[in-house]
Amino acid sequence: MGPGMPCFDIVGLPGSSVKESRERVRAALKNIEYALPPKRITVNLAPADIRKEGPSFDLPIAVGLLVSMGIIERDMIEGCFITGELSLDGAIRPVNGVLPMVAALVGTAVQSCVVPLENAQEAALVEGVAIFAPSTLAELVAHFTDIPLLPVQRGGIQANARGVYGAAGSRPRDISEVKGQENAKRALEIAAAGGHNLLMLGPPGSGKTMLAQCMTGILPDLSFAEAIEISKVYSVAGLMKKQMAEVPQIRPFRAPHHSTSYTALCGGGRVPMPGEISLAHRGVLFLDELPEFARNALETLRQPMEAGEVTVARAGLQVVTYPARFLLLAAMNPCPCGHYGAGNSKCSCTQVEISRYLNKISGPLLDRIDIQVEVQRVSYSDIDLADGTPGGECSQGVKARVEAAVRIQRERSQDNAAGNAQLSSTQIQKYCRIDRAGSNMLKIAFETMNLSARAYHKILKLARTIADLAGRDNIAVEDLAEAIGYRSLDRKYWR
Repeated sequence: MGPGMPCFDIVGLPGSSVKESRERVRAALKNIEYALPPKRITVNLAPADIRKEGPSFDLPIAVGLLVSMGIIERDMIEGCFITGELSLDGAIRPVNGVLPMVAALVGTAVQSCVVPLENAQEAALVEGVAIFAPSTLAELVAHFTDIPLLPVQRGGIQANARGVYGAAGSRPRDISEVKGQENAKRALEIAAAGGHNLLMLGPPGSGKTMLAQCMTGILPDLSFAEAIEISKVYSVAGLMKKQMAEVPQIRPFRAPHHSTSYTALCGGGRVPMPGEISLAHRGVLFLDELPEFARNALETLRQPMEAGEVTVARAGLQVVTYPARFLLLAAMNPCPCGHYGAGNSKCSCTQVEISRYLNKISGPLLDRIDIQVEVQRVSYSDIDLADGTPGGECSQGVKARVEAAVRIQRERSQDNAAGNAQLSSTQIQKYCRIDRAGSNMLKIAFETMNLSARAYHKILKLARTIADLAGRDNIAVEDLAEAIGYRSLDRKYWR
């Protein structure tokens, strides 16, 4: 604040929402009886070469003005992080991204954080920083002057955080609800145990979508660290629940419609935001009717599937990297009418139409999918409701085997997050050794099916997962044979 023509300027490359904070701050201060003095006021948002977006600057700007006006002592805000949006009447509104903001402060000189009341629960997930959550600007002024607020209590937060991510999708189906389809259920179990991508190909009504909805029910429970990772992404996207759910411990399940754009899928926009692949981090991304997705949208998945993260760069904007370690589930029909190769059903498509439809899925994308399984039409005896027999083993039984295999992988690689699908070339040589008979079998498959080097490594990693499920230390020939069988679509449909 200084002498000169009365004005209120915000500099430092502010976006539209930041520029509008002048009026929100002015009205909020006036409504708590602290009118701005008739001086030249300049708010500098450094560094000046990075664009500032969002309403989270409202509250710190207001506090900075109150310090300049002498209402709050400067010493009171030393080592304090402040964020929040202001209403015209002085109420403090929630903002996005509070959890990663507060998490970034651990180990710095910041001792306390002031966040909106509705963001208090997610901010309290971070230990080592005192969290204060006023509901109005007047409460915050009183906190810094004469009536300190009590810090937010962390009791029960850890248990709550472990169950937040039913919010990412619906409650999973039990796999026993699916009658028949034993081959597809086996593929689902292997995919869950090793984090392998899975493509299901079959006629309409064969149960592909229902099988996909069972996946989160057989995946291992979220660890607390994984829940925090996911929470950060959902906080930035503005999808955190106001009240965290206590149960269940469900991983994200995202199923975007096939009309989804590549920006919505991978993230970005005028103000970069996480896309569906980041919202599926540590969970499942299900793409139903895979060939109906736009070609450019599908091709953007290739790099994130390998790297486990996606980098969004836009002209004039800062480069942003979001996590994207997801398990891809995809489902598709074998032809436009859906009945090609489906038993007694007659296919009305020409060979040209079938080829054109299947070729919507590029070879490089297909090469990154570890398991390709055909889902055949079920028989009447499988679905006869009058029979009254269950569809098979329940999800809990499958989940127990999956968790046992995951424990083996974590103990072997000393990595609590990586599954067999993420093994490096060095780890493949160390953990995926095969005998001479297995080597000869893999050589024949490699030459006959014209496989790539990536497909060769994926077969080895898949065989390692199959062996882990069986409790074997070494990869047996039958493990390798089963893994090779899951690449059969390469030859049958695309060659």
